[in-house]
Amino acid sequence: MSRLYLLRHAKAGWALPGVRDFDRPLDASGIADAEMMGTAMRARNYIPDITLCSNAKRARQTLEGIAGHTDTGRVLFFDTLYSEDAAGYLAIIRSNGGPGSLLVIGHNPMTEDLAMAVSGDGDEAARAIMNHGFPTSGLAVVRFRGNLAEASQGAGYLEAFLTPVDL
Repeated sequence: MSRLYLLRHAKAGWALPGVRDFDRPLDASGIADAEMMGTAMRARNYIPDITLCSNAKRARQTLEGIAGHTDTGRVLFFDTLYSEDAAGYLAIIRSNGGPGSLLVIGHNPMTEDLAMAVSGDGDEAARAIMNHGFPTSGLAVVRFRGNLAEASQGAGYLEAFLTPVDL
């Protein structure tokens, strides 16, 4: 059994003139939400073996907030997690996943699209919350029977969906 944690980066501020979208930092509420999510992950024993993180500034800062409160395992950064679609995310997960657990810190709509695509079944309450949208700092916890290198559409079970509002 393996787990995939799909986390949308925390809330970022608006881009200032001359600042690329890629370089937008978290705002104060985003920093607090990332820290709160790290605490919630530790309390629920949602500890990844590997973290795949977008290289965008807001994703890296989300990782920093989480890592201050829980273990994030080995961390790998990918520029492509900023630009790939859900299928690209799944390909990155399959090439870096194994029998354990993996956290992806990425962007929407890719994170939400992937969570919906791989969750063939799931906890009714978690599915209901996720169907209302995938907010910043939202975390989908998807369980797979096998290895994440073999993760595919519809093969996962949505075990939980956490948002900062629910913590």
